Amino acid sequence: MNLVRKILVGAAVALGLASGAAQAQSTVDEIKARGVLRVPGILNEVPYFNKDPRTGEWKGFVIDMANDIAQTLDVKLEVVESSWSNAILDVQSGKVDMAFAVTATPKRALSVWFSEPTYFNSFVLVSAKPELEGKTWSELNDPKYTFSVDLGSAQDLIATQYLPKANMLRFKTRDEAIVAVVTGKADGLINTMLNGLAMTKKTAAVGKVMVPTPVLSTPSVVAVNYKSDEVWKSFVSGWAAYNRRIGNNQTWIVKSLEPLGITLDDMPVGFGFGG
Repeated sequence: MNLVRKILVGAAVALGLASGAAQAQSTVDEIKARGVLRVPGILNEVPYFNKDPRTGEWKGFVIDMANDIAQTLDVKLEVVESSWSNAILDVQSGKVDMAFAVTATPKRALSVWFSEPTYFNSFVLVSAKPELEGKTWSELNDPKYTFSVDLGSAQDLIATQYLPKANMLRFKTRDEAIVAVVTGKADGLINTMLNGLAMTKKTAAVGKVMVPTPVLSTPSVVAVNYKSDEVWKSFVSGWAAYNRRIGNNQTWIVKSLEPLGITLDDMPVGFGFGG
């Protein structure tokens, strides 16, 4: 009996050691063993992402950020084609290691872990109607105005909270929301600063970027799987804070706007990337 007990105890110890060894591999170790850092990429989302259809090369400030982390870990970057709506799911399922340019909301915080902000993005009104410029969110919250927004987005949440009395046209895509403004169905479009600047350069008829007061900003963060170890979470958050504070993130963002002819001078007063 003692012999059997010793054998069972020995087997249990061996299994425990094996299990402990398997759990000991950190997220960083897994990424280095794989040799690639995986991030979701979204087609035609300048300045965040842009894939060259001829070469397959990805560009944009998110790619620059991800490349910086990949270089720090001494691995290659792998971009997994995705969408804004699927990026969080990709992180949850382990399809990717992290997702950039995620707007931090309480609901999303139930699904993934958030890093320190990489930058702050202000909510804006894009309109061709000069009489709307300089207005407060409270003044825009009026039934006489009709605005468009892409359904389920962070800007949709802001519109719901600050413009409950205004007429709101909600569309599945940003392009549909833009068309509503261009065709006169909506007085303006609610979105974020970076998207607003990009869309006014692509579609001049949509109008100009206006910043209602008080300035409302949201942190853009990196999303990581909750199951990741604390070392990985600490590294990602530290990377985000460091590069925001010394200005690298702003440099990458401004660089990605250059092909659109946008500079820091084009950004309205009241907008900042965060210090």
